Amino acid sequence: MSRQHNYNAIIKWTGNNGTGTSGYRDYERNHEIIIENKTTIAASSDPSFRGDRTKHNPEDLLVSSVSTCHMLWYLHLCSEAGVVVVEYIDNVKGTMVETNNGGGKFTEIILQPMVVVQKSSMVEKANKLHHKANELCYIANSLNFPINHIPKTSYIEN
Repeated sequence: MSRQHNYNAIIKWTGNNGTGTSGYRDYERNHEIIIENKTTIAASSDPSFRGDRTKHNPEDLLVSSVSTCHMLWYLHLCSEAGVVVVEYIDNVKGTMVETNNGGGKFTEIILQPMVVVQKSSMVEKANKLHHKANELCYIANSLNFPINHIPKTSYIEN
């Protein structure tokens, strides 16, 4: 049975310097991402596009969403499979290229999770579960470019 989930957000532009969008350099790209009962995210565009480098931008959030979705599925699958994960950190990298018309697109995201499991006997299964997590990740399934994985797994067993 398929179920539908709906997500709502309010995106509020906060970059009007008094003259609106009267000129390309006359306004800031700052905005807020507002989701009911959650902390508001102060965001902007990438600094390459006149954004505030101290704020998250849509590209940061896309790359982070892919990594986070993968991690949550991965931890779930490990739990079900008896693989005890004690540490997980991902050094995710995304590549976006600008196109001749002024737009752009992502061409790849590389997940580089470093996972620590409880026992050496869990390492092989832990590595295989990354593939299954990618198959199940809602965000990865919604994108039209490759999501690649370079996992490294170690163990703490003495």
